[in-house]
Parts: sequence; C-alpha cells; structure tokens
Amino acid sequence: MKYILVIGDGMADEPIARLQNKTPLEYLSLPEFDRVCHIMGKAQTVPHGVAPGSDTAILNIFSYDPRTYYTGRSSLEAAGMGVFLSPGEVSLRVNLCAVEDGVILSHNGGNIEGEEAISLMEALVSDPRFAEKAEKLSLRIHITPTFRHIGVFRCEDESAAFTLTPPHDVLGDPIARHMPKGALCAELAELMHISHEVLDQHPINVKRRQEGKLPANMIWPWAEARAAQLPSFTEKFGKTGAVISAVPLLHGIAGLAGLDVIMVEGANGDLNTNYEGKVAAAIEALKTHDFVCVHVEAPDEMSHAGSLDKKLTAIECLEERVVGPLLSGVKNDFRLLLLSDHPTLLSTRTHDGNAVPFGIFDSREGEKKLKFCEKTCDQGIFVDNGDKLMPLLFEL
Repeated sequence: MKYILVIGDGMADEPIARLQNKTPLEYLSLPEFDRVCHIMGKAQTVPHGVAPGSDTAILNIFSYDPRTYYTGRSSLEAAGMGVFLSPGEVSLRVNLCAVEDGVILSHNGGNIEGEEAISLMEALVSDPRFAEKAEKLSLRIHITPTFRHIGVFRCEDESAAFTLTPPHDVLGDPIARHMPKGALCAELAELMHISHEVLDQHPINVKRRQEGKLPANMIWPWAEARAAQLPSFTEKFGKTGAVISAVPLLHGIAGLAGLDVIMVEGANGDLNTNYEGKVAAAIEALKTHDFVCVHVEAPDEMSHAGSLDKKLTAIECLEERVVGPLLSGVKNDFRLLLLSDHPTLLSTRTHDGNAVPFGIFDSREGEKKLKFCEKTCDQGIFVDNGDKLMPLLFEL
C-alpha cells in the first residue's frame, strides 16, 4: 500500500463576493478534486491559540504538534538548507522585500530569484557598514537563490523576547509600524535601514524598476527560532517517505523527521512551478518509499499577492496538473490525502487559523464523486487536531 499527501498551500478561503459569495474551492469546477472523497471533512490543522502559518500547520499535519515541537519557523527552514544551530544561537528568516516611500509592497521583493537575489545579498553582506553592524551581533547570513535567506546570530539569553512581524502580514503598511521590538531590536532595525540604503539604487533594482518590476531593496528579519528536533517519522509510523516541495520549510521538516528531500528542477513557489516534474518525482519515489508528500506553494503566494484570478489559476493547476495525474498515474493500491495547510484569505492577504477541508481517496474503493470544498466538507467528519490526519491516512 502506498500513501500520498498533497498540500495546496493556502488554497482554502472564505466566501468572496466576486465569486457569488462562494469560496474559490466552491466556485471552481474541480472534477479531480471531487474524486478525493472516500473520506471527507474538516481538520483543525492549526491548534487553537497557536499562530496560523505553514510552519505550525504543516508540522501538525506531519503529526508533530506545534505546542510541543515548534521553536520558530526559521530553524526549520535553516535545517532545510543544511544550517543547524548551536546552543546560544538564534536563527532568523531574512526576506528580500520591496519597500517604496516607507511602505512594504511585496514580501518577496517582486518574487526575485536566481542570480539577481544572490548578487543583491552578496552586495549587502560585503558592504562595510552592514558588515560592521552584523559582526557586532555575530550575525552570518546564508544566501539562497530566492527571496528567502537565513540569518544566524548569538543570543545566550534563552529568555530574550523578540517581536518580529511576518512581512506578508503587513503588506501595504508603513514599515515604521512594524520594525523589530524587544531584544536587540535597535541593532536589527539598523541593519534593515542600512540594507535599504545599499540596495535601493543597486543596478539590479534600477533595472527591475525600468522593466516594471518591484525592487528587492530591503531585508526583513522575522520568524526567530532556536534549534528544533523532531522524532523519526519512520519510527513513529513504520513508513519510509519523501517530501517534494520548492519551500525550505518543508525541506527542514522532512530532514529533521528523517524523510528524504527530493528537489525538482524548475520547481519554485510561484504559479509557474514545474507541476509535471513534481508528479513524476512522486511516482518515482513511491517505487522505493511507502509515503510521499507533494507540496504546492502557489495558491498561498497568489493570496498574499491579493490576486483572485491567479489564486483560481493556481488551484486549477494543482487539480489538473498534480492531483489528476497522481490519481491516474500511481499503479499500486494507494490512499491520497488532499488538503490546504491553512486558509489564506484574499480579504486580508494573510493566514487564518480556521479548520480546512480535507479528503482521502482510496484506490480500493469504488469511484465516487462529491464536491471538494468547504461547504461539503462541513458535512463530513471533524478532526479536532491536525496531528490525527497522518494516522487517518495510514489507517492506524
């Protein structure tokens, strides 16, 4: 028996007036999703009282209750990049953002990636003003070919409190309202201001503006964390497994849980990700593994961008180019769990902690179709904590 988990990041939503007061899942025709209905319901993937996000939700979906195992997002992402913290160290997620006239316009620097992202960060860390301030914090930045970077610095005080705001939660707001607060806040804020001075008129950003793109002209530290540890997924469930995602967060959770990480060329967190490559990699992984997770970030990113049309397209791509091909392409007996990790609301352009719809397909059962959406799943079973989903998939 083989097992597949498909996560459409942030695809759940609330009713939208433009969609006849339906959610995107209710509004769209999604026949392949509708096949995933042998078990249907809602799941509270983010425990009550826990901040909603992919970090807390996906940990829980993998059966690691964030109230026990969560130390902060960035340590999970750091692990996914092969960066492991020593005692007394704190990690930070460091975004390249777009800031114009003191207002944050994009949490991902206009979706900057590749050599542009690397060149900008290399220019920043080599700037003498930035380097001097970073050295005082013992801060080192691990650069990636994306808008997502990781910073690690020393803070021996385990009780030190930080208030760092996720940039995707404050799009359109003046940055002055959301600068770091708490321990080392002045130093981190100064690094942010220096980064804007260094990057704003960098030739790459001058060219991006000329091309009608947003600049990636300020770093934004957030998601502070100390070292994380997770029990072995294989020992927990008796299943070997692999994770396919373009997002370091998933890579880190997989690595800490002892699951293989499969990188797919052309896979990214955007609408133009390599859907077909992810499906091919999943089918290949199931030849040697019991379980595979396929994660698609695009619905979440389109929600953060505030684009209803692109969110609808992202969901359709997930249905047509991932779920459909998996349902028809896996030749073993298998079960497939489909869900959103959390809702990402177009009305607020940020995450929500409400329960999400989920469905399980079982190849041993007869063909069945029910509309996969929030309204239908409300009539199914209720899973009161997301850490029960994996045992449900595995029939444990």
